[in-house]
Amino acid sequence: MGTNYFLLKSGEFAYNKSYSNGYPVGVVRRLKRYDSGILSPLYICFDMSSSEVDELYAEHFFDSQWFIDEINQIAKEGARNHGLLNVGVGEFFDLEFVLPPLPEQQKIAAILSSVDDVIEKTRAQIDKLKDLKTGMMQELLTKGIGSDGVPHTEFKDSPVGRVPVSWEIVRLGDVSKVQGGFAFKSADATDNGCRWLKIANVGRGTVVWGEKSFLPNEFLSEYSDFALKEADIVVALTRPVISGELKVAQLMKSDAPSLLNQRVARVIPKLSRVSREYLFTLLSWRKVANDIEQAIFGTDPPNVSTKQIESLCYPLPPREEQDLIASSLGAVSNRIRTLSNKLDQLRGTKEALMQDLLTGKVRVNVDQKESAVA
Repeated sequence: MGTNYFLLKSGEFAYNKSYSNGYPVGVVRRLKRYDSGILSPLYICFDMSSSEVDELYAEHFFDSQWFIDEINQIAKEGARNHGLLNVGVGEFFDLEFVLPPLPEQQKIAAILSSVDDVIEKTRAQIDKLKDLKTGMMQELLTKGIGSDGVPHTEFKDSPVGRVPVSWEIVRLGDVSKVQGGFAFKSADATDNGCRWLKIANVGRGTVVWGEKSFLPNEFLSEYSDFALKEADIVVALTRPVISGELKVAQLMKSDAPSLLNQRVARVIPKLSRVSREYLFTLLSWRKVANDIEQAIFGTDPPNVSTKQIESLCYPLPPREEQDLIASSLGAVSNRIRTLSNKLDQLRGTKEALMQDLLTGKVRVNVDQKESAVA
């Protein structure tokens, strides 16, 4: 092994200068899970063991906006190379470090760590519910619920596997219409008005408005065929599958009205055959994502057409059972959504606390016992 590699010991820190989504200036982490580790010379490694520094406080500081701003001052945009920031060792160690008295550091670290604990517990609850939902979908979308909660006892073979004898096998095109969006022009964009729903806004289960674009309000009537309303189902047609899940979402009241852009499709249920809620549940099934991935394998970029979606075949239970299945899975989805909203709020709370406590804007009472955020 070359002598240029670093031996990092437990409790020591390393700065990874690789920037990525969510980590605009790279990331500093402390080795805690292992006794030691070998790191490339591209990392900046250091030890903060000192009678003047609480190492847990330092961990939080390196996640702060203050640290990001300090790195941005020395990392020149033109000096970025292959995803690495050009941050010299000397420049890094010349960074200013906000350091209150040790008891206050320990108090700040305890407060922020208590929020982290709640964040981790909430995230674990969400992950557990997602696993539960995945298992429930596989069970309910192939074996059903049965009449009055009594499981089905008679099954038949079908092109998509064994299903209850009372179920049909249908093409998505038999029970819905997949409508592509309109090619609005970038020149039509406005600073405000009607929201313009693009691929970036189609999340896995919900619409996300991290990137907002707008079109003139009068387009809602001029392009009424592409006006989206509450409960509409939309699916991404380019790079439609992320981490094994289809980018399909159902609009909430707060998402409407909006206008449907090209490379996004609306899936319109034929309500005489399928309920809107069951159709959304079906499209959220990992099997659908897998079938679409197989259909577009080898395409670059990975694009799925409206006709390809309509050609996919799946089991369809009677309407009453559709409602029961959608209701059961919807209850789990609602719980996941509630916890996800809580998680976002907790992250916002921590960010605000970091801004106040790590900059000295708000001083803490070291004699007062901290409490976790509920």
